[in-house]
Amino acid sequence: MIKKDLELERRWQALRLALKDSIGRKPKDLNAILFLIGVQELGKGPHTFSKEEKQDLMHIAICKVLSLSGFYELEGMDENGWPHWKGIKKLPHFDLLEQEKLLKMHVIEYFEQEIGLEF
Repeated sequence: MIKKDLELERRWQALRLALKDSIGRKPKDLNAILFLIGVQELGKGPHTFSKEEKQDLMHIAICKVLSLSGFYELEGMDENGWPHWKGIKKLPHFDLLEQEKLLKMHVIEYFEQEIGLEF
């Protein structure tokens, strides 16, 4: 692993531990954390979501975290209070591992900027 990758992994594990302290259990993976971000961004609190709504929450989270680098912009809310995003600039073409790294970096940035956690 490159030094940069090791630092990302260290910060990622620190985030997972911080979330364990906050929610009572360590999120299993990136998808679990994206789901939490989606719920946070929806702002409706604890709720039972359908499978489709869970997918929508993860989409909200991905758009939100990638908006930190200008890839997406909030377009507005629909009549049910769900945010809608529009693509602003094209995402780089990465393989799956690079996509995961990009998302992890932005998720960490989200928790630092939006929530005030430090890693």
